[in-house]
Amino acid sequence: MSICERLDGIPLALEMAATRVRALGVHEVAARLDDRFRLLAAGARGAPERQRTLRAVIDWSWSLLGDQERAVLRRLAVHAGGCTLAAAEEVCAAGDLDPATVVDLLARLVDCSLVVVSDDQDGPRYRLLESVTAYCVERLSEAGELEALRRGHREYYTRMAERAEPHLRGHGQRQWLRRLDLESANLRAALESAARSGAGDLALRLVNALTWYWYLRGRISEAERLLAMALSAGQGGSDAEVAKATAWLGGIRLLLGGGAAHFAAHFAALQPYERVDDPGGRARMEWFLGSHTYGIGDPSRSADLIDRALATFGSLGDRWGTAAALSSRSFHAKLRGDFGAVRQDSERSLELFRDLGDQWGQIQAMTPLATEAEVLGDYERAARLHRDGLRMAEDLGLWREVSFKLAGLGRIALLMRDYPKARQFHERARRLAVEQSDTFGEQFAEIGLGMGARREGDLDTAQAHLRSVLDLHRRMGYEPGLPALILAELGFIAEHRGQADTATALQLDGFAAAEATGDPRAVALALEGLAGARLLAGRPVHAARLLGAAAAARRSVGVPLPQGERLDVDRIAAGAVEAIGETRFAAEFAVGGGLLPADAIK
Repeated sequence: MSICERLDGIPLALEMAATRVRALGVHEVAARLDDRFRLLAAGARGAPERQRTLRAVIDWSWSLLGDQERAVLRRLAVHAGGCTLAAAEEVCAAGDLDPATVVDLLARLVDCSLVVVSDDQDGPRYRLLESVTAYCVERLSEAGELEALRRGHREYYTRMAERAEPHLRGHGQRQWLRRLDLESANLRAALESAARSGAGDLALRLVNALTWYWYLRGRISEAERLLAMALSAGQGGSDAEVAKATAWLGGIRLLLGGGAAHFAAHFAALQPYERVDDPGGRARMEWFLGSHTYGIGDPSRSADLIDRALATFGSLGDRWGTAAALSSRSFHAKLRGDFGAVRQDSERSLELFRDLGDQWGQIQAMTPLATEAEVLGDYERAARLHRDGLRMAEDLGLWREVSFKLAGLGRIALLMRDYPKARQFHERARRLAVEQSDTFGEQFAEIGLGMGARREGDLDTAQAHLRSVLDLHRRMGYEPGLPALILAELGFIAEHRGQADTATALQLDGFAAAEATGDPRAVALALEGLAGARLLAGRPVHAARLLGAAAAARRSVGVPLPQGERLDVDRIAAGAVEAIGETRFAAEFAVGGGLLPADAIK
């Protein structure tokens, strides 16, 4: 099948390949197709001269063309994966043809079956068969045009990427994502050509224009590789382009596994901006780094970057930057348990993103709003927000976001105790994350699978899921809420198994992790988990006090435990009441409500 595809189904070429298969085997023939004209140099002896070799077949067609047709045909070969009419008119004209004549020349080449045309939403798209491409690259070299055409090609696609970049944040987002998808091969070829030729200025301009596209598409490893390549491509890039690419690379590497130990290196990625007078560009990079260092080490460092960026965006009137920074700031408000600020920042962010037409931004702003609804027990609203985000993500083809939205819907199903539905959503989310090589998305889905498995009584499966997630978070130094949640869940598993000492140790570790984040809700969960461990250890009075302290922690931020999350608390409270009676339980619960969390655990 590979041989057939690479020879474009040309009957004579396939016949010649078949004769070589008898001597070389299929795999060797496929491996040698890069040198196809040497490989397929012997056809049927009785055939006409023009049909005896693959080169002769194309030579004959070439001989029938006029000079201008030959020029356009060979120049098309510089494109990878085809091109639009506009690209053909500019690149193939190459300074010695009238661009207005290119369309007629293309039409004649299509009639000769040397060029393949397909219809696209943006107009016709032209491409060469692979064998014709190989032939025309040789002709380009013979004409002394190859390097000039490659230069024209990379300049054209650099300008295209720069024209596309602002549209990726507005009403044209869907259209330009699709256009860049279609031109991925050309953009990659242009970048590699720039790097090989030492055109550092073009390489940097191109990666800086494309990194947001790669980010939206979840192509993080590709972004890291190509940013590093552009930064090492040679001299010529301006200080502003170097600063931007360096900062992008620092943020992208965070996504690939940067933890607290590497924070200083990622923060240093902003240093080149000290030599550049570009406050808007610096603010966008501060926001990007700040939003992706959320929870890595000291959360104040992330918050400071976001706050600085937000102030700059406001002074410059940058509405997109303001919307992005408000959305990121809302996550810090969630960490503090300040759900009034969560709603205020997220709703303003959502309003701005809607006005700008940025659906990716709307998805980001909806996420903390869905979390707020979940915390308040408004599961219908939370599910609606997740479904709206899912619809937008699917429409744009943002598959990482689709995975997170599916996991969000799984979380709501879990809280509504529809465990089969929750498992279905989380499995879909995990499969999609694996397909996208999205480690964080995979682990997020795995948390839901682990929580669901515990509630269904499958403790071994639950532990396997949660241990996997915990190991990843420890390696990455990722701290907000999730490790405390995972430790609490593992503690509950140990409690269900009757392992009081193990449960106590896990819940104490979870308490320490929760206190480090400053999230009162995470602290409350750890206290509730420890109450279960103390009850199992024969200390129902302490369990009652811990439950009282947990309830007080939740009240301190105005978000009492909603019904969907009461399963463990109600179970532990019932056990304590059974052991010491309702009156004593109520008294000890009240005592716990007056204690600081750190005192309550003693």
